[in-house]
Amino acid sequence: MDLNKLTQQVVKISKSAGDLIRENTKDFKYSDVEKKGINDYVSYVDKTAELFIIEKLKPLIPEAGFIVEEKSVEYQGEHYKWVIDPLDGTTNFIHGFFPYSVSIALMKDNDIILGVIYEIGLDECFYAYKNGGAFLNDKKIKVSDKSSFTDSLLATGFPYDDFEKLDKYLELLKYLTQNTQGIRRLGSAAVDIAYVACGRFDGFYEYSLNPWDVAAGVIIIEEAGGKVCDFKGGNNYLFGKEIIVANSHIFEKLKEKISYFMS
Repeated sequence: MDLNKLTQQVVKISKSAGDLIRENTKDFKYSDVEKKGINDYVSYVDKTAELFIIEKLKPLIPEAGFIVEEKSVEYQGEHYKWVIDPLDGTTNFIHGFFPYSVSIALMKDNDIILGVIYEIGLDECFYAYKNGGAFLNDKKIKVSDKSSFTDSLLATGFPYDDFEKLDKYLELLKYLTQNTQGIRRLGSAAVDIAYVACGRFDGFYEYSLNPWDVAAGVIIIEEAGGKVCDFKGGNNYLFGKEIIVANSHIFEKLKEKISYFMS
């Protein structure tokens, strides 16, 4: 398998899906929104984009399965699986607020081997494949070299339906607000991770996430020289619903503080 060629094909598909989403913003109305659960929304745009992406990906690896947010397909595949979020940041989208993105990753067995995140508002495409480096619009990227925790800019997201850990999360937020350069909340986990990969943020953490929120970001952050783990310091970040990513200098301290406050 030529991962470089395959990644470029997925980049084109991601951008085409982004064009589809961008075109649909012209006539989109809040009344088009459906509610899946508490603060969990979907629109015909999510569903249309997902079906478009699936149909474009199918010929690339005919035997591959799919892990998708809107459940457009059921086939899981034996060795290869596409992990797709057709519109990461739906709440942002329905309010006309950037960023929101298309996120596509490919897994071989339990290993993520390529990832693409296309941020629609700024027309920025982040991508990486196994042992091939990480890129933003065809220019190589790497995580920041910020070594001082107090000078680090972090990103996070807030849970929208799982509030069991919210008190601990707010205590952690208070500590990090007082001991870093600041915290940002963009509303798209895929974009947050991509921004760590290119050095705009120095670290990111969030819980109550799904595989399609983070899969593409994981390979991009690793290929950009960053580190990733779950809140316990383990590797259950894809299906364990929690993730920490950071540059290698502040990673250990961020992991230590998150583990302390969230345990």
